[in-house]
Amino acid sequence: MRTFHAVDDQADIDATIGELELEDRHALRRVAGLSTELTDITEVEYRQLRLERVVLVGVWTEGTSTDADNSLIELAALAETAGSQVLEGLIQRRGRPDPATFVGRGKVDELLAVVTSTGADTVICDGELSPSQLRNLEQRVKVKVVDRTALILDIFAQHAKSKEGKAQVELAQLQYLLPRLRGWGETLSRQSGGSGRGGGAGGGVGLRGPGETKLETDRRRINVRISRLKREIKGLRVVRATKRARRNRNGVPAVAIAGYTNAGKSSLLNRLTGAGVLVEDALFATLDPTTRRARAADGRVYTLSDTVGFVRHLPHQIVEAFRSTLEEVAEADVLVHVVDGAHPDPEEQVRAVHEVLAEVGAESVPELLVVNKIDSADEETLLRLKRSWPDAVFVSARSGRGIDDLRAAVEAHLPRPAVELRVVVPYDRGELVARLHRRAKVLSTAHIAEGTALHVRVDQALAAELAPYLSA
Repeated sequence: MRTFHAVDDQADIDATIGELELEDRHALRRVAGLSTELTDITEVEYRQLRLERVVLVGVWTEGTSTDADNSLIELAALAETAGSQVLEGLIQRRGRPDPATFVGRGKVDELLAVVTSTGADTVICDGELSPSQLRNLEQRVKVKVVDRTALILDIFAQHAKSKEGKAQVELAQLQYLLPRLRGWGETLSRQSGGSGRGGGAGGGVGLRGPGETKLETDRRRINVRISRLKREIKGLRVVRATKRARRNRNGVPAVAIAGYTNAGKSSLLNRLTGAGVLVEDALFATLDPTTRRARAADGRVYTLSDTVGFVRHLPHQIVEAFRSTLEEVAEADVLVHVVDGAHPDPEEQVRAVHEVLAEVGAESVPELLVVNKIDSADEETLLRLKRSWPDAVFVSARSGRGIDDLRAAVEAHLPRPAVELRVVVPYDRGELVARLHRRAKVLSTAHIAEGTALHVRVDQALAAELAPYLSA
């Protein structure tokens, strides 16, 4: 007779999921060297970025030069995650970005020279460009220009796997695209030669031609699609809220893992639960939240949920579109905030994450700070962080160092049932005893003639259910 171990088999299946997703992602990759010249668009679809050879450009308006360098280094990592080859990076010191071309006019000429000499096909700006800045810069440098927001949206579009994730990314893309229809090439706003007064190519009152009509049609199409996506995401939010309410009714505490992108959140979830979530050394490698059950040393069950990674200046379109997912963080009982200890500026990572948490109303959730990748961080950095964050837990998800301390810290932060009781549960109510072991803090157990004697700490709902079985 064969014996099946369902839990172990499921853990083995989960352990391979991430490996399969990583293999699938690497099976089809962008190939450098293909042409991506700037072309007009005749149909309004999202323009796939197709980045290959790029030059980065940033405007340093505040902070130190190290801050500016770190921001451009992060932009380079984003560009490489999107599938591009970074050729050069330029930073200009200015009080504020140029309202017409993002960088100053002299810097535009320098940028054009760099683009020409390197053979780059794309310029990526470290900021969000207005439609006019986008159009003006493209006209001056003669290649495609992409801003930080479009780059992050492109990465999200590549990595979204679930129905909810794809809908959220598409909504964010459309909301970004809508005010920029004129910026993506000139075809959309071009007037036909024979329409309107004088038959010229200019626009204006009385001169609306097929080009303007097409633009309005495209806007309507996008607005209709945005409305449909919002309804779809709202429906999925209801499903998520229903599952959350069921967990709350069952008294299952929820722990959310959040933090900067590539800080090692998925690796920690895999270490703690064997979830088998995809792990890759890339920004925003996993977008779709994963929830797994875990059991504390005292027998209590709780859930651990991985969430989308954050980044400095995370586009507001992403925050809005992923709000239903990020609400998992706001509704959690404990927030495990993962920090990359090997990053050049971990304090800035924490600040950026706290900004996003405040946007989704999660700033009041009890927080457990976890510094990951301690095997890659230098000792001086670790000593500084230990002084700054004395209550933080220092771990390595890769080697497993400190994971037991993390489990203990998570369990210590779990909400404890408020009512302490002594009860004797009849032996024919075995299911109630099992529920107490799942949901309550069982302080002691004994078997007597009348039934199972328990000393427990429970919530108000369970306390009411146990009222008939109270003992002296």
